[in-house]
Amino acid sequence: MPGENLSRDEARERGRLLSVDAYDVALDVRSAVASGAAAETFRSRTTLRFRCSEPGASTFADLLAPSVTSVTLNGRELDPAAVFDGTRIALDSLAAENTLVVDAQCAYSRTGEGLHRFVDPEDGEVYLYTQYEPADSRRVFANFEQPDLKAPFTFEVTAPEGWRVLSNGAQEGEAGGGRHRFAVTQPISTYITAVVAGPYHYACDTYRRTFEDGTELEIPLGALCRKGLAKHFDADDIFTVTKQGLDFFHDHFDFPYPFGKYDSAFVPEYNLGAMENPGCVTFREEYIFRGKVTEASYEGRANVILHEMAHMWFGDLVTMQWWDDLWLKESYADFMGAFALVGATRFTNGWITFANRRKSWAYRADQLPSTHPVTADIRDLEDAKLNFDGITYAKGAAVLKQLVAYVGQDAFLEGARRYFKRHAYGNTRLTDLLAVLEETSGRDLAAWSRAWLETAGVNSLTPQVTYDAQDRITELSVLQEAAPSHPQLRPHRVAVGLYRRQDADSALVRYARAEVDVSGPRTTVPELAGLERPELVLVNDEDLTYAKIRFDEGSLAALRARLGDLADPMARALCWAALWGLTRDGLMPARDYLDLVRRFAGRETGIGVLQSLHGQARTALEQYSAPAGQERAARELAEGTLHELRLAPPGSDHQLAWARHFIALAASPADLQLLQGLLEGTAKIDGLDVDQELRWTILEPLAAHGVADETVIAAELARDNTASGRRHQVRCLAARPSAEVKAQAWAQVVESDVLSNALVEATIAGFAQFGQRELLAPYLPRYFAAIEGVWRERSIEIAMEVVSGLFPSWLVEQATLDAADGWLDGHPQAAPALRRLVLEKRDDLARALRAQACDEAAGPRP
Repeated sequence: MPGENLSRDEARERGRLLSVDAYDVALDVRSAVASGAAAETFRSRTTLRFRCSEPGASTFADLLAPSVTSVTLNGRELDPAAVFDGTRIALDSLAAENTLVVDAQCAYSRTGEGLHRFVDPEDGEVYLYTQYEPADSRRVFANFEQPDLKAPFTFEVTAPEGWRVLSNGAQEGEAGGGRHRFAVTQPISTYITAVVAGPYHYACDTYRRTFEDGTELEIPLGALCRKGLAKHFDADDIFTVTKQGLDFFHDHFDFPYPFGKYDSAFVPEYNLGAMENPGCVTFREEYIFRGKVTEASYEGRANVILHEMAHMWFGDLVTMQWWDDLWLKESYADFMGAFALVGATRFTNGWITFANRRKSWAYRADQLPSTHPVTADIRDLEDAKLNFDGITYAKGAAVLKQLVAYVGQDAFLEGARRYFKRHAYGNTRLTDLLAVLEETSGRDLAAWSRAWLETAGVNSLTPQVTYDAQDRITELSVLQEAAPSHPQLRPHRVAVGLYRRQDADSALVRYARAEVDVSGPRTTVPELAGLERPELVLVNDEDLTYAKIRFDEGSLAALRARLGDLADPMARALCWAALWGLTRDGLMPARDYLDLVRRFAGRETGIGVLQSLHGQARTALEQYSAPAGQERAARELAEGTLHELRLAPPGSDHQLAWARHFIALAASPADLQLLQGLLEGTAKIDGLDVDQELRWTILEPLAAHGVADETVIAAELARDNTASGRRHQVRCLAARPSAEVKAQAWAQVVESDVLSNALVEATIAGFAQFGQRELLAPYLPRYFAAIEGVWRERSIEIAMEVVSGLFPSWLVEQATLDAADGWLDGHPQAAPALRRLVLEKRDDLARALRAQACDEAAGPRP
């Protein structure tokens, strides 16, 4: 049906008919600094030149706009009222060669979709930026909104005098009156075009490279942010990672960066982590750190920079034909981000972070009822929007990591090089990539693709060991299992490590290792037969494959007793991840996991792993602990956390991580008194700098427990009257334990669209607080009564935030599960994407109930 939700069949038919020669887009955004209704829209004029393979045929162009002033096709004036329905422009009687000119009034966005307009509360300055993926460029200019209809773009932007204006191409000069024209781009897809405009603070640098043949490449580098963040902007570090990444990808890809300049724009109220617009990459401004953060935050930012840079080749230079093959860009960028992080930057433990954090995301997504193959079945744009998930990113990247081991790194990279040269500025499918990898590796990848890319689900690998009378291994096997819903058993290349202590006081270290190809339900590892009994058998040592790890009874007992003695950080991270998997699957009581965290997290050296453990511990407490023991579990976890906080080296990353964990857990009068003292300066923890960001972090639990009222929150905003401060204030206000507060927050998010995307997110984050169950209980029926209207009336970005963020996860009870099932059963015709979101949250809830049952079955706490 005509409308916003373009289907794959419609795109395929339009792609069969058309080829696009050029876009010339002129935007006038001077209205952005106006007030009232005048600041709601801007002028957009598009000249689109395209060919049609069947003259006389009909098709449509995409445009989401309040009004269209004029439409001209091949010199014919068309009646806008007759051809424009609010989402599409009907185009009939096409010629072999066509010119379409559309003059429209498009709307500024407050949801981060299209051309977002942000007014800085600190100084009243206005900032604009675009965000399109997968299909929001049609909110800014008329186009054919599908990835396979690539074309060169020329942008001209008329902006207020004195503004800095950026686009994909280099600026070719300012023509006066605030008019900026940009160089024509290479052929690119609509969703990666970009405009950034406003009084941005701008830093610059240059990347230079001389290749072996003597040719030289010079890339102008830029980095920009709001003026209010300039004092926090560490552009030098951003440029360092950018240059390291460009060197790394030039070394490995043998295809020079093809898009001229390279700007990195850190923009406000951004929905994503970042977006790979060629020549003008946009990032969420939270990557500019206003206070002290741990090294894990810098590593995360570097990974995102390199992820987006990898897209310049995987995604921008060569683009998937349709969103079915989204993995051709996202999986590759996720893999290449970690690959370059370890190979080119100071963050040499990037694969540990990948194993512990990214793959945890993938394992969760792969066990949801909405799991899908890496190569997904994307029927329409709503499907595409939801498939930017843990499967497409992290599982796909993990599978590619295996593929590198399978075909060899040299063959893998040579395949990438051929892929770029063969398909530059074009579009591809799965078969195109497999073809070059088969050429370079000499392997038939069809079976590998079927097993890993074309089926869903995650396997479990468990060691089974028998011993003789002398405590030597007689046989060690790896058992592989799959869920009944996704029974595929896959081939795995794994390392099996054997660990033990040399004596009672020494570390737990690996003394033997063997690699084996696991296939089918049982695979023996003959190389390890005859060796002395290990304390720990670690399947998937070094994280070579994508699978859940299980333990034999002896290994699990060893981890319960001495997990902190495990010396190797990668092995330790894998064991922590596996133990979390057991807890999530209801195979280990939550109390046991929390006990492991209390006893051993303080010995964790990896700051990223430690912060993951803190987040997982809070989930175990709030979602997976039996209700009868929750209060005690919370008290014990908070006490243990405060103990570790006081032991942590003053000023260290670990101290800051433990402090943030303690703040999140604080609930007792003594804990809250300490937080209040830290906020007021009457209490101190040596080395802990209570900067502005940490002050807001402290204020949220004080507000949630009724210790800090609206007056206190207002005073804090007066200290930090910035965009960041405003978001924190909104979250703290919504956290207060009052029925009136919750009603107001609900109304602002669900029943109104007055809040921007960032403030919707902040309100939702404050609304649902652990320990406010009775205040939130009335919103269980209201949630299910509201979500269809929200999905119908709001933009998809906001609708997704509301539907996922306000799902009543805070009420882990059978009644909530029954309500979710009742809604799903009673709304079979609801939008598939909406049903998917509810189904995923319902599955998380069912998992929490199973975990609570496991915890309860463990009996009373000693």
